[in-house]
Amino acid sequence: MRTSVCIRPAALSDLKPFLAAVRASQALHYPWVAAPDTPAKFRAYIRRMVPPANYGFLICHRETGALVGVISLTSVVRGLFQSGYLGYYAFAGSERQGLMRQGLQTVVRHAFKSLKLHRLEANIQPGNAASIALVSSCGFKKEGYSPRYLKVGGRWRDHERWAVLAS
Repeated sequence: MRTSVCIRPAALSDLKPFLAAVRASQALHYPWVAAPDTPAKFRAYIRRMVPPANYGFLICHRETGALVGVISLTSVVRGLFQSGYLGYYAFAGSERQGLMRQGLQTVVRHAFKSLKLHRLEANIQPGNAASIALVSSCGFKKEGYSPRYLKVGGRWRDHERWAVLAS
């Protein structure tokens, strides 16, 4: 099935359009995510997204190349675990069009087929209905609840744990 989006690794050459998209998306992201919003933070993100432990994907509109969003596959553990964590966010103007669902489905397929992972986990703040709807539509199941799990916007925030298995 051909999708409206494609995925590609984030690169330093994406700095200007990435930061412009983050600036335009501040209202959409608050209080759910703290996207890299300075050149230094973006460079640090790129330095962290080094396979085989971390993969930073940009979701781009297939026809225009415009940035749709970001999906990070991080803390990949091999051996008996074969698992990783997903973090993601859409950019303003791309939300509620099914583009992030297509991007997430593409990344999940890549993680299971190409990277041969067994399990992917996404941790989501309970009030983030759009994010919960996204993972649910992609086959993720709620596994649990983690109080004060992740520090976002300077505060420790509770998260729901959602996961999907390769099988």
